[in-house]
Amino acid sequence: MSTGDQTKKGLQRDFEPAAEDDWRARVHEIIFEADTPAGKRFDIALLWLIVASVMVVMLESVVEIKEKYGNLLQILEWTFTIVFTIEYIARLVSVKKPLRYVFSFFGLVDLLSIIPTFLGLFLQGSGSLLVIRILRLLRVFRVLKLIGFLREARVLGEALRASRRKIAVFLMTVVALVIILGTLMYIIEDAEAGFTSIPRSIYWAVVTLTTVGYGDIAPATAFGQFLASVIMILGYSILAVPTGIVSSELARTEFNHTNTQSCSSCSREGHADDAIFCKFCGEKL
Repeated sequence: MSTGDQTKKGLQRDFEPAAEDDWRARVHEIIFEADTPAGKRFDIALLWLIVASVMVVMLESVVEIKEKYGNLLQILEWTFTIVFTIEYIARLVSVKKPLRYVFSFFGLVDLLSIIPTFLGLFLQGSGSLLVIRILRLLRVFRVLKLIGFLREARVLGEALRASRRKIAVFLMTVVALVIILGTLMYIIEDAEAGFTSIPRSIYWAVVTLTTVGYGDIAPATAFGQFLASVIMILGYSILAVPTGIVSSELARTEFNHTNTQSCSSCSREGHADDAIFCKFCGEKL
């Protein structure tokens, strides 16, 4: 055997998982990835369980149904919670760095989806928070292989991050504007028209500038009505500003083709189809 072949086989052995880690790799492949038949079946079953558990929470909020089927709903809720708890523990065990998963977006959502049931033993009414499980349905992007939608969502996220400073400046400008306009309207109008304080006048300015117009407060004087008309027209023009900011960043943003493969170390996705190592932590995929 040549020296080159020996070196190649040695590198392959370095990258191969240890025997005791084989089951972890298998569990990780099933739970975190939708590229395999087992992973797809697991995710589809999980999505149905999530939908069913959310429906149980909703039905429990209906008084008539709760009075008639309260015990059954409680049994179902605890069954779902136990299943999701086992799934959460399996996710922690299958990754090499559990804390990274715990503090990831889906990690926090998975944790928050099981905590309310246990809190319900001590705090009345906390079970309603279980509707947060609906957020877990975001995994449908991976299951149904809607990579195009997932990629576009990432492009939009990149555009929002790139334009965050411009949007922050825009929001600060709007805040300063409503403070000035609200204060001005407080000076023009009197308390009988509803402008009893500067904060309440600022509230009116926000409602008017955003073109919501609840109608609970309205100017009575001619000058106040003229100023209100100016603010309404200004509101339509202001609404177009953030759209233009994000649109310009979207035109500049490019995103490479990615898949649903999840890193077993950092649990992050978004890797290219031909990627061998995780681009975030360097772990072999």
